[in-house]
Amino acid sequence: MAQDAEPDVAESQFAESRFRLLRTERVHNGWARFLIARYATADGSEITREIEDHGDAVAVLPYDPQRGTVFLVRQFRAPVAIASGAPDTLEVCAGCVESGEDEETCALRELEEECGLVPLKLERVATLWSMPGVSTERLTYFLAEVDGAARGTGGGRDDEHEFITVIEVPVAELAGPDRFARLPDVKSQFLLDRLLDRLAGR
Repeated sequence: MAQDAEPDVAESQFAESRFRLLRTERVHNGWARFLIARYATADGSEITREIEDHGDAVAVLPYDPQRGTVFLVRQFRAPVAIASGAPDTLEVCAGCVESGEDEETCALRELEEECGLVPLKLERVATLWSMPGVSTERLTYFLAEVDGAARGTGGGRDDEHEFITVIEVPVAELAGPDRFARLPDVKSQFLLDRLLDRLAGR
């Protein structure tokens, strides 16, 4: 006797929602938008959620296989400075997808603007929710094979006041036990893991 087919995960998970959106209120509209969303629950009560919305984004880790290095950006991050006092962070190239762009186009643009690099090969790794409890952002991750000898100026756009310094780092230095202290950023660690897996042949 044939077994019943298992239900599709996506369909079974989202077919019936216990929450019904009543309304949203925009309380701030700048580079990011901040919303108050009000939902009705199955028991008839009402709950609120605070939401940050700045659209989708990309993160790119450029790697030069001939030099055995990656290119990272050091820049001022106000939230990190306020929370920890750190004057800057070291992380992978990243930026928001602009109107009319797809993720690959955005990755190419950010890589050239921030790092001064044009990839020889661009590999999409994954698209994941960044902070699903707070933000609508979906982050698409890329690995980029580059020729570091052909690198341009980079540094980000002057009108965005990014204050970026490009840092070339040997991959071996980032694979050691102090990697999290040197690169204390989730998206950067995720891409570094993917690169280390590629290099190890996994």
